[in-house]
Amino acid sequence: MTSGGAVLGVDGCLERIMDIPGARSATLVDAASGLAIATAGLHQGVDQHEAAASSTDVVRAVLDCPALTNGHHDENLTEIIVCGTHVYHLLNLVHGDFDGRLFVHVLLDDDTGNLAMARFRLHGILAEFAEAGHER
Repeated sequence: MTSGGAVLGVDGCLERIMDIPGARSATLVDAASGLAIATAGLHQGVDQHEAAASSTDVVRAVLDCPALTNGHHDENLTEIIVCGTHVYHLLNLVHGDFDGRLFVHVLLDDDTGNLAMARFRLHGILAEFAEAGHER
């Protein structure tokens, strides 16, 4: 929850995501351009913009795959989870009144984080962010 009814902006959204136990980094990405809009956390040895472009390729590939997106006509893809040896990559599409499609890429440590709890908290934060609009 935001304090005092304040609007949850980009920076506040990323700060709250980084408060999720196990979160190593969070990047808000413009899926239309593949550019990182804002980042938080540790990005050790990784160029944030290259990582944003690469994760955009993953999102586009999944969205363009009929086998992964053919569900009920009212069902939208909202999340992609990529499991690594010691980390999870959570790619969550942000729905709301934005100019284009946005997604958040969260890197979650599997030793210090809990995937189910992280997903639950992330969904709540992103729902609040989407309701607030896209003011910084």
